[in-house]
Amino acid sequence: MGSKSLPERSVGQAMWRGTLCKCPHCGKGRLFRAYLKVADQCEVCGEQLNLHRADDFPPYIAIMIVGHLLVGIMLHMDMVYHVNPLTYLYTMVPLGIVLPILMLPSIKGAIVGLQWANHMYGFGTGQID
Repeated sequence: MGSKSLPERSVGQAMWRGTLCKCPHCGKGRLFRAYLKVADQCEVCGEQLNLHRADDFPPYIAIMIVGHLLVGIMLHMDMVYHVNPLTYLYTMVPLGIVLPILMLPSIKGAIVGLQWANHMYGFGTGQID
């Protein structure tokens, strides 16, 4: 049983298309059928998309980004303006909830694009590229 060579795919392009929530193969079809539910296949090119294994990685990345951003803002506000601690409660807690929710689809799309470009978890095996 011989091994067949898989076609080269651009990781950067696939991740960018995923970040835009588009199919990593054609860049035209929608990647998601719902908020974070990846479509079974692209409605434009027919690429199978449901093979991904993003799991907990997108929320981890979103929390790391938002956490670093908010801690930096809080430190800056405290050193420059000496704000009341309740200000953090009224501003940073809502931002800490809303920002990850807004970022998750793009981050998950980039992860799916990365997996697609690297032929991970069955992407590219048995499909016509």
